[in-house]
Amino acid sequence: MEVAQNYLNSYREDMHLLNVLSPSIEPLATGHIIEQQELIKKIIDNGFAYESNGSVYFNVEKYGQSGDYGKLSGRILDEMISNSRKLDGQDEKHGSLDFALWKKASPEHIMRWTSPWGEGFPGWHIECSAMSRKYLGDYFDIHGGGMDLMFPHHEGEIAQNKAGYGHDLAKYWLHNNMVTVNGQKMGKSLGNFITLKEIFSGKHEVLEKAYSPMTVRFFILQAQYRSTVDFSNEALKAAGKAYNRIMNGLRILKQLSYISKTATNTEAIKNIKEACDGCYSGMNDDFNTAVTISHLFNLLKKINAYQLNTSLIGELDEKTFNRMKETYRLFVEDILGLVDENPSDKVALTESLLELYKEYKADKQYNKVDQIRTWFKEQKLVIKDMKTGVTWAYEE
Repeated sequence: MEVAQNYLNSYREDMHLLNVLSPSIEPLATGHIIEQQELIKKIIDNGFAYESNGSVYFNVEKYGQSGDYGKLSGRILDEMISNSRKLDGQDEKHGSLDFALWKKASPEHIMRWTSPWGEGFPGWHIECSAMSRKYLGDYFDIHGGGMDLMFPHHEGEIAQNKAGYGHDLAKYWLHNNMVTVNGQKMGKSLGNFITLKEIFSGKHEVLEKAYSPMTVRFFILQAQYRSTVDFSNEALKAAGKAYNRIMNGLRILKQLSYISKTATNTEAIKNIKEACDGCYSGMNDDFNTAVTISHLFNLLKKINAYQLNTSLIGELDEKTFNRMKETYRLFVEDILGLVDENPSDKVALTESLLELYKEYKADKQYNKVDQIRTWFKEQKLVIKDMKTGVTWAYEE
Protein backbone atom coordinates (compact mmCIF):
# COMPACT_ATOMS: atom_id res chain seq x y z
CA MET A 1 0.00 0.00 0.00
CA GLU A 2 2.89 2.36 0.83
CA VAL A 3 4.47 1.73 -2.57
CA ALA A 4 1.18 2.47 -4.30
CA GLN A 5 0.71 5.69 -2.30
CA ASN A 6 4.24 6.86 -3.12
CA TYR A 7 3.60 6.20 -6.80
CA LEU A 8 0.34 8.13 -6.62
CA ASN A 9 2.01 11.08 -4.90
CA SER A 10 4.78 11.13 -7.50
CA TYR A 11 2.20 11.01 -10.29
CA ARG A 12 0.32 13.94 -8.75
CA GLU A 13 3.54 15.97 -8.56
CA ASP A 14 4.24 15.37 -12.24
CA MET A 15 0.68 16.29 -13.24
CA HIS A 16 0.90 19.49 -11.19
CA LEU A 17 4.11 20.48 -12.98
CA LEU A 18 2.37 19.86 -16.32
CA ASN A 19 -0.50 22.09 -15.15
CA VAL A 20 -2.97 19.22 -15.32
CA LEU A 21 -5.95 19.92 -13.08
CA SER A 22 -6.51 17.47 -10.24
CA PRO A 23 -9.69 15.37 -10.29
CA SER A 24 -12.34 16.21 -7.73
CA ILE A 25 -12.40 12.57 -6.60
CA GLU A 26 -10.10 9.58 -7.08
CA PRO A 27 -12.12 6.48 -6.17
CA LEU A 28 -10.48 3.12 -5.49
CA ALA A 29 -11.91 -0.12 -6.83
CA THR A 30 -11.31 -1.81 -3.47
CA GLY A 31 -13.59 0.76 -1.83
CA HIS A 32 -16.51 -0.04 -4.12
CA ILE A 33 -16.90 -3.82 -3.91
CA ILE A 34 -20.57 -3.55 -2.95
CA GLU A 35 -21.39 -1.38 -5.99
CA GLN A 36 -19.60 -3.83 -8.26
CA GLN A 37 -21.46 -6.79 -6.81
CA GLU A 38 -24.79 -4.98 -7.23
CA LEU A 39 -24.07 -4.41 -10.93
CA ILE A 40 -23.10 -8.03 -11.40
CA LYS A 41 -26.42 -9.10 -9.85
CA LYS A 42 -28.28 -6.86 -12.32
CA ILE A 43 -26.43 -8.35 -15.28
CA ILE A 44 -27.23 -11.90 -14.05
CA ASP A 45 -30.89 -11.02 -13.47
CA ASN A 46 -31.10 -9.60 -17.01
CA GLY A 47 -29.79 -12.85 -18.42
CA PHE A 48 -26.39 -11.72 -19.69
CA ALA A 49 -24.15 -13.40 -17.12
CA TYR A 50 -23.87 -16.79 -15.44
CA GLU A 51 -22.23 -18.31 -12.40
CA SER A 52 -19.72 -21.09 -12.89
CA ASN A 53 -17.67 -22.74 -10.15
CA GLY A 54 -17.71 -19.69 -7.90
CA SER A 55 -16.98 -17.21 -10.71
CA VAL A 56 -19.37 -15.08 -12.76
CA TYR A 57 -18.87 -14.60 -16.50
CA PHE A 58 -20.40 -12.20 -18.99
CA ASN A 59 -22.11 -14.02 -21.85
CA VAL A 60 -20.64 -12.21 -24.84
CA GLU A 61 -22.36 -14.30 -27.51
CA LYS A 62 -25.84 -13.76 -26.01
CA TYR A 63 -25.24 -10.04 -25.58
CA GLY A 64 -23.83 -9.91 -29.12
CA GLN A 65 -27.19 -10.93 -30.56
CA SER A 66 -28.16 -7.29 -30.17
CA GLY A 67 -25.34 -6.42 -32.61
CA ASP A 68 -23.69 -4.07 -30.12
CA TYR A 69 -20.55 -5.97 -29.13
CA GLY A 70 -17.57 -4.68 -31.06
CA LYS A 71 -19.16 -1.37 -32.11
CA LEU A 72 -16.41 0.71 -30.49
CA SER A 73 -13.43 -1.14 -31.94
CA GLY A 74 -15.15 -2.11 -35.21
CA ARG A 75 -14.72 -5.83 -34.58
CA ILE A 76 -17.27 -8.37 -35.80
CA LEU A 77 -18.41 -10.86 -33.17
CA ASP A 78 -18.85 -13.83 -35.54
CA GLU A 79 -15.29 -13.40 -36.80
CA MET A 80 -13.93 -13.16 -33.26
CA ILE A 81 -15.74 -16.39 -32.29
CA SER A 82 -14.52 -18.26 -35.35
CA ASN A 83 -10.94 -17.08 -34.86
CA SER A 84 -10.80 -17.81 -31.14
CA ARG A 85 -9.36 -21.03 -29.79
CA LYS A 86 -10.05 -22.94 -26.62
CA LEU A 87 -7.41 -22.34 -23.97
CA ASP A 88 -6.51 -24.39 -20.94
CA GLY A 89 -8.39 -23.38 -17.81
CA GLN A 90 -11.42 -22.05 -19.68
CA ASP A 91 -13.66 -25.11 -19.15
CA GLU A 92 -15.90 -23.18 -16.76
CA LYS A 93 -16.71 -20.57 -19.43
CA HIS A 94 -19.57 -21.08 -21.87
CA GLY A 95 -17.77 -19.18 -24.62
CA SER A 96 -14.13 -18.38 -25.33
CA LEU A 97 -14.86 -14.62 -25.48
CA ASP A 98 -16.74 -14.52 -22.17
CA PHE A 99 -15.00 -12.38 -19.57
CA ALA A 100 -15.03 -12.53 -15.77
CA LEU A 101 -17.25 -10.18 -13.82
CA TRP A 102 -16.31 -11.93 -10.57
CA LYS A 103 -13.46 -14.39 -10.20
CA LYS A 104 -13.21 -17.10 -7.58
CA ALA A 105 -10.13 -16.53 -5.43
CA SER A 106 -7.56 -19.29 -5.27
CA PRO A 107 -6.27 -20.16 -1.76
CA GLU A 108 -3.09 -18.09 -2.24
CA HIS A 109 -4.84 -15.02 -3.66
CA ILE A 110 -4.43 -11.99 -1.38
CA MET A 111 -7.34 -9.89 -2.65
CA ARG A 112 -10.62 -11.59 -1.69
CA TRP A 113 -14.09 -10.54 -0.59
CA THR A 114 -17.24 -12.44 0.32
CA SER A 115 -20.01 -12.47 -2.28
CA PRO A 116 -23.19 -14.37 -3.19
CA TRP A 117 -20.95 -16.58 -5.35
CA GLY A 118 -18.25 -17.25 -2.76
CA GLU A 119 -14.97 -15.56 -1.88
CA GLY A 120 -13.37 -13.81 -4.80
CA PHE A 121 -12.53 -10.51 -6.46
CA PRO A 122 -13.99 -8.32 -9.24
CA GLY A 123 -13.13 -8.74 -12.89
CA TRP A 124 -11.07 -6.22 -14.83
CA HIS A 125 -13.89 -4.21 -16.40
CA ILE A 126 -16.65 -4.10 -13.78
CA GLU A 127 -15.04 -1.53 -11.47
CA CYS A 128 -15.10 1.18 -14.16
CA SER A 129 -18.83 0.87 -14.85
CA ALA A 130 -19.77 0.74 -11.16
CA MET A 131 -17.66 3.72 -10.07
CA SER A 132 -18.41 5.93 -13.07
CA ARG A 133 -22.15 5.50 -12.51
CA LYS A 134 -21.84 6.33 -8.82
CA TYR A 135 -19.89 9.55 -9.33
CA LEU A 136 -20.85 10.67 -12.85
CA GLY A 137 -24.44 9.47 -13.04
CA ASP A 138 -26.25 7.20 -15.46
CA TYR A 139 -24.81 8.88 -18.51
CA PHE A 140 -21.82 11.17 -19.00
CA ASP A 141 -20.18 12.91 -21.94
CA ILE A 142 -16.57 11.77 -22.32
CA HIS A 143 -14.67 8.58 -21.50
CA GLY A 144 -10.93 8.65 -22.16
CA GLY A 145 -8.09 6.15 -22.32
CA GLY A 146 -5.28 4.79 -24.43
CA MET A 147 -5.90 3.03 -27.75
CA ASP A 148 -4.69 -0.22 -26.18
CA LEU A 149 -7.76 -0.13 -23.90
CA MET A 150 -10.31 0.13 -26.71
CA PHE A 151 -10.51 -3.65 -26.93
CA PRO A 152 -11.32 -5.56 -24.86
CA HIS A 153 -11.51 -3.25 -21.85
CA HIS A 154 -13.72 -0.44 -23.12
CA GLU A 155 -15.73 -2.82 -25.26
CA GLY A 156 -16.39 -4.82 -22.10
CA GLU A 157 -17.42 -1.70 -20.21
CA ILE A 158 -20.01 -0.79 -22.84
CA ALA A 159 -21.42 -4.32 -22.88
CA GLN A 160 -21.75 -4.78 -19.14
CA ASN A 161 -23.15 -1.29 -18.66
CA LYS A 162 -25.84 -1.81 -21.28
CA ALA A 163 -26.57 -5.33 -20.01
CA GLY A 164 -26.95 -4.08 -16.44
CA TYR A 165 -28.47 -0.61 -16.83
CA GLY A 166 -29.97 -0.80 -20.31
CA HIS A 167 -27.98 2.04 -21.87
CA ASP A 168 -24.49 3.17 -22.87
CA LEU A 169 -22.42 4.97 -20.26
CA ALA A 170 -20.63 7.63 -22.36
CA LYS A 171 -21.42 9.74 -25.39
CA TYR A 172 -17.86 10.13 -26.69
CA TRP A 173 -14.85 7.84 -26.40
CA LEU A 174 -11.44 9.53 -26.70
CA HIS A 175 -8.44 7.24 -27.22
CA ASN A 176 -4.95 8.70 -27.23
CA ASN A 177 -2.28 7.01 -29.32
CA MET A 178 0.97 5.42 -28.21
CA VAL A 179 4.26 7.07 -27.18
CA THR A 180 7.39 6.24 -29.17
CA VAL A 181 11.01 7.30 -28.67
CA ASN A 182 13.01 8.11 -31.78
CA GLY A 183 10.52 6.10 -33.82
CA GLN A 184 10.58 3.03 -31.55
CA LYS A 185 7.82 1.90 -29.21
CA MET A 186 8.67 2.88 -25.65
CA GLY A 187 9.55 -0.13 -23.50
CA LYS A 188 11.83 -1.11 -20.64
CA SER A 189 13.26 -4.02 -22.64
CA LEU A 190 14.51 -1.58 -25.29
CA GLY A 191 16.09 0.69 -22.68
CA ASN A 192 14.13 3.70 -23.90
CA PHE A 193 11.44 3.88 -21.23
CA ILE A 194 11.51 7.44 -19.89
CA THR A 195 9.58 8.81 -16.93
CA LEU A 196 8.41 12.40 -16.69
CA LYS A 197 10.81 13.05 -13.81
CA GLU A 198 13.70 11.88 -16.00
CA ILE A 199 12.59 14.22 -18.78
CA PHE A 200 12.35 17.14 -16.34
CA SER A 201 15.80 16.38 -14.89
CA GLY A 202 17.49 15.20 -18.08
CA LYS A 203 18.76 12.10 -16.24
CA HIS A 204 18.35 9.46 -18.93
CA GLU A 205 20.88 8.21 -21.43
CA VAL A 206 18.77 9.09 -24.47
CA LEU A 207 18.27 12.70 -23.32
CA GLU A 208 20.76 15.40 -24.24
CA LYS A 209 19.40 17.84 -21.64
CA ALA A 210 16.53 18.47 -19.26
CA TYR A 211 13.23 19.65 -20.70
CA SER A 212 10.79 21.78 -18.75
CA PRO A 213 7.24 20.62 -17.98
CA MET A 214 5.72 23.28 -20.26
CA THR A 215 8.01 22.21 -23.10
CA VAL A 216 6.67 18.67 -22.69
CA ARG A 217 3.08 19.88 -22.48
CA PHE A 218 3.46 21.99 -25.62
CA PHE A 219 5.18 19.13 -27.42
CA ILE A 220 2.24 16.81 -26.71
CA LEU A 221 -0.30 19.47 -27.74
CA GLN A 222 1.39 19.89 -31.12
CA ALA A 223 -0.10 16.55 -32.17
CA GLN A 224 -3.76 15.57 -32.31
CA TYR A 225 -4.35 13.19 -29.41
CA ARG A 226 -5.12 10.22 -31.70
CA SER A 227 -1.71 10.62 -33.38
CA THR A 228 1.48 8.86 -32.30
CA VAL A 229 3.69 11.00 -30.06
CA ASP A 230 7.36 10.45 -30.85
CA PHE A 231 9.83 11.73 -28.26
CA SER A 232 13.25 12.81 -29.52
CA ASN A 233 15.74 15.45 -28.48
CA GLU A 234 15.24 17.32 -31.74
CA ALA A 235 11.46 17.37 -31.36
CA LEU A 236 11.62 18.47 -27.71
CA LYS A 237 14.11 21.25 -28.49
CA ALA A 238 11.85 22.50 -31.28
CA ALA A 239 8.86 22.37 -28.94
CA GLY A 240 10.77 24.41 -26.35
CA LYS A 241 11.52 27.13 -28.89
CA ALA A 242 7.92 27.16 -30.12
CA TYR A 243 6.60 27.37 -26.56
CA ASN A 244 8.86 30.36 -25.87
CA ARG A 245 7.62 32.08 -29.04
CA ILE A 246 4.01 31.58 -27.97
CA MET A 247 4.70 32.92 -24.45
CA ASN A 248 6.67 35.88 -25.83
CA GLY A 249 3.62 36.72 -27.93
CA LEU A 250 1.35 36.54 -24.88
CA ARG A 251 3.56 38.90 -22.90
CA ILE A 252 3.76 41.34 -25.83
CA LEU A 253 0.03 41.20 -26.41
CA LYS A 254 -0.78 42.08 -22.82
CA GLN A 255 1.30 45.24 -23.22
CA LEU A 256 -0.36 46.38 -26.45
CA SER A 257 -3.18 48.92 -26.35
CA TYR A 258 -5.62 49.90 -29.03
CA ILE A 259 -4.78 52.95 -31.11
CA SER A 260 -7.60 55.00 -32.58
CA LYS A 261 -8.61 53.89 -36.01
CA THR A 262 -6.88 55.67 -38.91
CA ALA A 263 -7.56 53.64 -42.05
CA THR A 264 -9.19 50.24 -42.10
CA ASN A 265 -7.06 47.42 -43.50
CA THR A 266 -9.67 44.90 -44.59
CA GLU A 267 -7.04 42.27 -45.40
CA ALA A 268 -5.51 42.47 -41.91
CA ILE A 269 -8.96 42.29 -40.30
CA LYS A 270 -9.84 39.28 -42.45
CA ASN A 271 -6.60 37.46 -41.54
CA ILE A 272 -7.15 38.00 -37.82
CA LYS A 273 -10.77 36.90 -38.04
CA GLU A 274 -9.78 33.70 -39.91
CA ALA A 275 -7.07 32.91 -37.36
CA CYS A 276 -9.44 33.44 -34.41
CA ASP A 277 -12.13 31.31 -36.06
CA GLY A 278 -9.50 28.68 -36.84
CA CYS A 279 -8.57 28.34 -33.16
CA TYR A 280 -12.15 27.38 -32.37
CA SER A 281 -12.66 25.15 -35.42
CA GLY A 282 -9.50 23.21 -34.55
CA MET A 283 -10.78 22.37 -31.08
CA ASN A 284 -14.24 21.62 -32.43
CA ASP A 285 -12.71 19.07 -34.82
CA ASP A 286 -12.10 16.27 -32.30
CA PHE A 287 -9.85 18.43 -30.10
CA ASN A 288 -7.31 18.98 -32.87
CA THR A 289 -4.84 21.06 -30.87
CA ALA A 290 -2.33 20.90 -33.73
CA VAL A 291 -4.66 22.94 -35.96
CA THR A 292 -5.43 25.38 -33.15
CA ILE A 293 -1.73 25.98 -32.48
CA SER A 294 -1.09 26.66 -36.17
CA HIS A 295 -3.71 29.43 -36.04
CA LEU A 296 -2.17 30.83 -32.85
CA PHE A 297 1.09 31.21 -34.77
CA ASN A 298 -0.83 33.10 -37.47
CA LEU A 299 -2.00 35.49 -34.77
CA LEU A 300 1.54 35.66 -33.42
CA LYS A 301 2.79 37.04 -36.73
CA LYS A 302 0.39 39.95 -36.34
CA ILE A 303 1.30 40.46 -32.69
CA ASN A 304 5.01 40.67 -33.51
CA ALA A 305 4.30 43.09 -36.36
CA TYR A 306 2.32 45.35 -34.03
CA GLN A 307 5.14 45.31 -31.51
CA LEU A 308 7.60 46.48 -34.15
CA ASN A 309 5.24 49.15 -35.42
CA THR A 310 2.42 50.02 -33.01
CA SER A 311 0.90 52.45 -35.52
CA LEU A 312 -0.26 49.42 -37.53
CA ILE A 313 -2.76 48.69 -34.76
CA GLY A 314 -4.72 51.66 -36.09
CA GLU A 315 -5.50 49.64 -39.22
CA LEU A 316 -7.83 47.49 -37.16
CA ASP A 317 -11.21 48.32 -35.74
CA GLU A 318 -11.32 48.08 -31.95
CA LYS A 319 -13.57 45.01 -31.99
CA THR A 320 -11.05 43.02 -34.08
CA PHE A 321 -8.13 44.15 -31.92
CA ASN A 322 -9.89 43.11 -28.72
CA ARG A 323 -10.93 39.78 -30.23
CA MET A 324 -7.33 39.07 -31.21
CA LYS A 325 -6.14 39.75 -27.65
CA GLU A 326 -8.86 37.72 -25.97
CA THR A 327 -8.69 34.76 -28.36
CA TYR A 328 -4.92 34.44 -28.07
CA ARG A 329 -4.98 34.72 -24.27
CA LEU A 330 -7.97 32.38 -23.93
CA PHE A 331 -6.45 29.57 -25.98
CA VAL A 332 -2.91 29.87 -24.64
CA GLU A 333 -3.78 30.10 -20.96
CA ASP A 334 -7.24 28.62 -20.40
CA ILE A 335 -7.69 26.03 -23.15
CA LEU A 336 -4.17 24.79 -23.89
CA GLY A 337 -3.21 25.38 -20.27
CA LEU A 338 0.22 26.88 -20.96
CA VAL A 339 1.72 28.90 -18.12
CA ASP A 340 4.80 31.05 -17.74
CA GLU A 341 7.40 28.87 -16.05
CA ASN A 342 9.28 31.89 -14.74
CA PRO A 343 8.05 32.79 -11.24
CA SER A 344 6.61 36.27 -10.73
CA ASP A 345 9.56 37.40 -8.59
CA LYS A 346 11.97 36.51 -11.41
CA VAL A 347 9.85 38.44 -13.90
CA ALA A 348 9.87 41.44 -11.53
CA LEU A 349 13.67 41.19 -11.23
CA THR A 350 13.95 40.97 -15.00
CA GLU A 351 11.88 44.13 -15.44
CA SER A 352 13.99 45.97 -12.86
CA LEU A 353 17.26 44.93 -14.49
CA LEU A 354 15.93 46.03 -17.86
CA GLU A 355 15.32 49.51 -16.46
CA LEU A 356 18.89 49.58 -15.14
CA TYR A 357 20.10 48.40 -18.55
CA LYS A 358 18.40 51.38 -20.17
CA GLU A 359 19.97 53.79 -17.68
CA TYR A 360 23.47 52.32 -17.98
CA LYS A 361 23.25 52.33 -21.76
CA ALA A 362 22.14 55.96 -21.80
CA ASP A 363 25.05 56.84 -19.48
CA LYS A 364 27.44 54.77 -21.66
CA GLN A 365 28.37 52.53 -18.72
CA TYR A 366 28.99 49.63 -21.09
CA ASN A 367 30.70 47.41 -18.51
CA LYS A 368 27.49 47.30 -16.48
CA VAL A 369 25.45 46.91 -19.67
CA ASP A 370 27.48 43.80 -20.52
CA GLN A 371 27.00 42.41 -17.00
CA ILE A 372 23.22 42.68 -17.33
CA ARG A 373 23.31 41.11 -20.79
CA THR A 374 25.31 38.21 -19.33
CA TRP A 375 22.70 37.71 -16.59
CA PHE A 376 19.92 37.66 -19.18
CA LYS A 377 21.80 35.10 -21.25
CA GLU A 378 22.34 32.85 -18.22
CA GLN A 379 18.59 32.97 -17.56
CA LYS A 380 17.90 32.06 -21.21
CA LEU A 381 16.43 35.51 -21.81
CA VAL A 382 17.36 38.05 -24.47
CA ILE A 383 17.34 41.85 -24.53
CA LYS A 384 15.90 43.39 -27.68
CA ASP A 385 16.88 46.92 -28.65
CA MET A 386 14.08 48.00 -30.97
CA LYS A 387 12.99 51.23 -32.59
CA THR A 388 9.95 51.20 -30.35
CA GLY A 389 12.12 50.80 -27.26
CA VAL A 390 14.04 48.20 -25.27
CA THR A 391 12.27 45.01 -24.25
CA TRP A 392 13.12 41.43 -23.30
CA ALA A 393 11.96 38.02 -24.45
CA TYR A 394 12.38 34.34 -23.72
CA GLU A 395 15.19 32.78 -25.73
CA GLU A 396 13.83 30.97 -28.78
